[in-house]
Amino acid sequence: MGVEDVLREIRDEVQKEVPSSVEVTDIEFEAAVLVIYTKHPEKFAEDEDLVRRLAKKLRKRVVVRPDPSVLAKIEEADKKIRDLVPAEAEITELYFEPDIGEVIIEARKPGLVIGRHGTTLNDIKKTIGWAPKVVRTPPIPSKTVKDLREYIRSVAEERKDILHRVGRRIYRGGVKEEQWVRWTSLGGYREVGRSCHLLQTQDTKILIDCGVNFSNDDKASPYLHLGEVWPLTQLDAVILTHAHMDHCGLIPLLYKYGYDGPVYCTPPTRDLSVLMQLDYIKIAAAEGKKPPYESDHVREWVKHCVTLEFGDTTDIAPDVKLTFSNSGHILGSAVSHFHIGDGFYNVCCTSDMKYERTWLFNPTNNKFPRLETLIIEATYGGRNDFQPTRQQATDQMKEICQRVLTRGGKIIVPSFAVGRSQEIMLVMEELIRNGDCPRVPVYLDGMIWEATAIHTAYPEYLNNELRNEIFHEGSNPLLSDIFIRVDSFEMRRKVIDSDEPCVVVTTSGMMSGGPVMEYFKNWGADRRNALVFVGFQAGGTLGRRIQQGWREIPMAGQGGRSSVVKIELDVETVDGFSGHSDRRQLMNYINNITPKPDRVITMHGEESKCIDFATSIHKKYHIMTDAPYNLETIRLK
Repeated sequence: MGVEDVLREIRDEVQKEVPSSVEVTDIEFEAAVLVIYTKHPEKFAEDEDLVRRLAKKLRKRVVVRPDPSVLAKIEEADKKIRDLVPAEAEITELYFEPDIGEVIIEARKPGLVIGRHGTTLNDIKKTIGWAPKVVRTPPIPSKTVKDLREYIRSVAEERKDILHRVGRRIYRGGVKEEQWVRWTSLGGYREVGRSCHLLQTQDTKILIDCGVNFSNDDKASPYLHLGEVWPLTQLDAVILTHAHMDHCGLIPLLYKYGYDGPVYCTPPTRDLSVLMQLDYIKIAAAEGKKPPYESDHVREWVKHCVTLEFGDTTDIAPDVKLTFSNSGHILGSAVSHFHIGDGFYNVCCTSDMKYERTWLFNPTNNKFPRLETLIIEATYGGRNDFQPTRQQATDQMKEICQRVLTRGGKIIVPSFAVGRSQEIMLVMEELIRNGDCPRVPVYLDGMIWEATAIHTAYPEYLNNELRNEIFHEGSNPLLSDIFIRVDSFEMRRKVIDSDEPCVVVTTSGMMSGGPVMEYFKNWGADRRNALVFVGFQAGGTLGRRIQQGWREIPMAGQGGRSSVVKIELDVETVDGFSGHSDRRQLMNYINNITPKPDRVITMHGEESKCIDFATSIHKKYHIMTDAPYNLETIRLK
């Protein structure tokens, strides 16, 4: 059955269910969503069960949108909203999205926009036709979020055509032949970096992640040239699990080389990934290197991006449904669950995960409706990979701060901009607020300030306690006045030259470039100072070399001249801040996952750790396990 046949059947069913007084002007797929356009959206709103009944009957995600003819002009709608909403609500921005007939109302007091029992929202909807969505104004303005919303608005018509094309591809119908499922390792197997996987059925090809490996120039990108993947036009969809560069770094490259399909991810993952990718281009240019793609390719993938919330089950191919759930790793990071066929097979990929409640996030989801194969990370999967608790990490950080700052030293914390930096901020705020650490400025350099701003734009993705603190107690530790943004070369020079003790949290986390190198070059030879690693240091990186005891580091200087930095400062590693699960948490996850998988595949870890973790799972739980190399294909069913 083709798409037109499917739509014809759907129109017949909608006609039977919707009252004759409601004029339906069009029905169309937009990606996985079935959109019903009507001149009477308020009548759908009056019957709260109508959309639910349609979704159940059609077995599709159904969205009702006003027909473009009933939408007020943007200028008129803007004025009407401001007239209807009390000034005390403090509207800060209105973002109109013509492609979906929605207006995002950003306000400092969203409750006043909604009104008692939603009366103000209903008045807005009746008056202007647009569907209002209310969000709280982020306490730190994010340029990334603002620019993305404006860009998506500017390409609304083009994006609508893209989503129609995606929808028709999803519902094109499958081939009636033998069903099978295969998983191919394209990067990040028996190694950390360039994560990339291919899920393939008789009808479908889905790429999961497409990252870059900064620690090895010869093995920087995944194996995208394989016949199973190339040409990229074969792919039905790309799934992006989270916004670290070893997972998202080469997504724009796909569009450079011909991919024109959708990328599915959560809203924070989209925003953070764009921030990281644009910074990647900027750093490459500053270092005289040619980046693998340009900013136009970043905009192209944003144009094709389909965002999903946790728990939304969505058709992404004729025979595959996708559901995201929390992985606990960084903001918006997701476990991807694939339901294949009509109950034929179920695959779950954890990507990077943290099976523990952290300062920022709830633990990895471990409950699924069905599960046959689990693909799980093994970053700390070795038998001796036990990390301190969060409290032990806090105590260690407290001791380092007291020791170094009281002797007049400075602390450099190389950190990933996304996730790790915000946890360090929470710990530093608590230590200083409680008097457990001298009150010194905590400087944030690199992308950390903007990444933190994006965190404040998505508080619903934070853990329950922090969310409650922000929403109900009106307190956000990320906004403490101890945090100071380093926003220029001149300010960085001022911080470096100052004699005052301080803490600098800066990128990059593995010391593979970025602002951290300036602080290290200038402060590395002073034994009063300290360098504190709070994240994984991949093999081959400068961070790993320093951890292993190197005391002299050759550094490139201006004009091609090189120099040697003698390391006299204290070198510390605080492991408890990791966003990855340690061996104990990984084994507990396998123990507690529901239902138990028939097969477990390990990845995203050094060779010994992937093998050790897979062997231990098999011995303890009697589950079939694999620790494949890159380029292996495993038939799952």
